Amino acid sequence: MTTLTADAVRPATHAKLRILATADRLFYAEGVHTVGVDRIIGESKVTKATFYKYYRSKDALIVVYLQGRDRLARDFLANLDTNCDTPEQRLRGVVNEISAQVIRGGFHGCPFINAAAQFTDPAHPVRQAVSAHRDWYGRSIENMFRGMGHARPGDAADDFFLARDGAFAGANLGDPIGAHTALLRAIQRVLDESIA
Repeated sequence: MTTLTADAVRPATHAKLRILATADRLFYAEGVHTVGVDRIIGESKVTKATFYKYYRSKDALIVVYLQGRDRLARDFLANLDTNCDTPEQRLRGVVNEISAQVIRGGFHGCPFINAAAQFTDPAHPVRQAVSAHRDWYGRSIENMFRGMGHARPGDAADDFFLARDGAFAGANLGDPIGAHTALLRAIQRVLDESIA
C-alpha cells in the first residue's frame, strides 16, 4: 500500500492536497499529537486562513488523513481482487504487503493503531474513523478465510489481526526481521487450518 507523500504533490498543487500530503507525512512519522497545526501550515506553505478554510480543526484533518489511509487499503484489496484468482492468493498478497511494510525503512507501525492510542474516547471522530477501517478490514479478511473454506473464518480473522498487529508493533519497536518472520509463521499456521 502506497502513501500520499509531499514529494508526490507538486508546489503548484491545490493547497488542500498540499496540507493533506504534509499532514500524512508528519502524522505517520511523528504521531498525530506531536505535530502541531502551525508546523503543517508552514511545511505545506499555506496561510492559517487557508488551512482552516479546508480543515476546521486539527482533529478534522486527522480524520481525513485516516480516511485517506483507509482508501489506500481499500484500493489495495480491490487490486488484489482483480489480479488474484483465489481467496488464498488474495490473503497471501495481503500478508506479502504487510511483510514488506514491516521491514521497509521509515516504518512506524500501523497509522490506525497509532492514532487510536492517542484518542481513547470511542465516540471521538478519530476513533470512529479507526473503527470504521478496522471493521471493514476485518470483514474483508474474514471473507477471504470463508472463501478458502476455513471452518471458523471469524476466529481465523482474529488470529490474523493478532499476528498483524503484533508484527506492526514488534517492527515499530525495533525488530523488523523478527516481526516479519513471526508474522509469516503465525499466518501460515492459520492458513494450514484452512487447507487441512
